[in-house]
Amino acid sequence: MMNSHGDEKGYGNNREWPPWVGPLLRTSFFGQCKVHVAAAHKGECNMFCLDCINGPLCSICLDSHKPPHRAIQIRRSSYHDVIRVCEIQKHMDITGVQTYIINSAKIVFLNQRPQQPRPPAKGVNNACHVCHRTLLDSFNFCSLGCKIAGTTKDFHKEEIIRTDNISGFGFDSDESVHSKHSKNRSSFTPSTPPRTAMMNFRSPKRRKGVPHRAPTGALFIEC
Repeated sequence: MMNSHGDEKGYGNNREWPPWVGPLLRTSFFGQCKVHVAAAHKGECNMFCLDCINGPLCSICLDSHKPPHRAIQIRRSSYHDVIRVCEIQKHMDITGVQTYIINSAKIVFLNQRPQQPRPPAKGVNNACHVCHRTLLDSFNFCSLGCKIAGTTKDFHKEEIIRTDNISGFGFDSDESVHSKHSKNRSSFTPSTPPRTAMMNFRSPKRRKGVPHRAPTGALFIEC
């Protein structure tokens, strides 16, 4: 039975996501279409059909996916896959996912972005429930992938579960390699400064003064 969002059944921790969500999140986009190699820019695969669920499509492939097939376009922001809110919210509930404005359009990230492991910044009151990336107060997740992970019954908020942990629910992503390495480094210290830099911080040597004999017979140094 479909709810008001059209694709989803259930709610909260018992949520059942649409069957295309997992394949969408683990798909690599912006490669050259293997079928339309000679099409140059038109052969770039940045489309995805929610009904066929057969991998990324180029604009030429899309000609065979006319309505009622539902196709969405994936875009790029700082080398990360994003989708416009006006497109994705028609097919799934994105409540709680941090939105951004790029080129005057509101977007959300598909997957968690790699980040250096570090303690929470002072004064930060809100962070992603999954990867702990800093967020605005009104949001709970930094990406669609984190929302999927954070709204499953096996998720515990106290644990830092990264995008690659979604594989247990049939999900995966290109960023999981970065995440696995990050989990093995729970803390880190700055590298040792170069020797020349260390020398610059040493206090200058104090010049020896001329020794004078004290009345008691001991020696002291004038500085």
